[in-house]
Amino acid sequence: MLKAVIFDIDGTLVDSVELHARAWQQAFQKFGKNVPVEDVRKQIGKGSDQLLPLFFSAEQLERFGKEMEDYRGDLFKREFRPQVKPFARVRELLLRIHADGCKVALASSGGRADMNYYKHLLNVEDLVEDEASGDDVERSKPHPDIFADALKMLGGLKGHEAIAVGDTPYDAKAANKIHLRTVGISGYWTEQQLLDAGCIEIFKSPADLLENYEKSALAETEVEEKEEGAA
Repeated sequence: MLKAVIFDIDGTLVDSVELHARAWQQAFQKFGKNVPVEDVRKQIGKGSDQLLPLFFSAEQLERFGKEMEDYRGDLFKREFRPQVKPFARVRELLLRIHADGCKVALASSGGRADMNYYKHLLNVEDLVEDEASGDDVERSKPHPDIFADALKMLGGLKGHEAIAVGDTPYDAKAANKIHLRTVGISGYWTEQQLLDAGCIEIFKSPADLLENYEKSALAETEVEEKEEGAA
């Protein structure tokens, strides 16, 4: 039986993917590397531990990796984070999940400061039971550590007792490694790309998921309860 839904944040609940990509691109330029924003955008969803080695050597990261991360973090907070917009009907979606008796958790490759900012922006601070961020684990998505940490914080749930909701192949690949099913939110990545990565179904937005909730995997608790009642 489904007991919890674990949400990614960036690109899933808030419109921030392009802003993250531009912040990283400007940070790369600051440290001597010009990278097309499209190439950076493809990696959003990973944490810096997985993203930076794709563009810089181990020797470069040893010399200025931490300084570059700090620069990007300050830049994003100052210039880009205020531009982030919440997707519509997120609070309603979380309320619907709670109505089914399920818990809600957040699991983001980003840092805890951004997570707290987004919870306030979305007005869901009272609807999130647990959360796991890139600050809490050694390896970010597509490694499963963040989702595994979220399951642990939810009382040690097994993968089959929860569903992840995310917008990138990295969410699906991370979740699948611990037998956690993933519902995809399409945006930058196409429906087919998300299905190929392992998502079990795709919706266009949180609002689309809410509007089609009864037909989604999130409604399985409702189905099971009706079947048990009929028996």
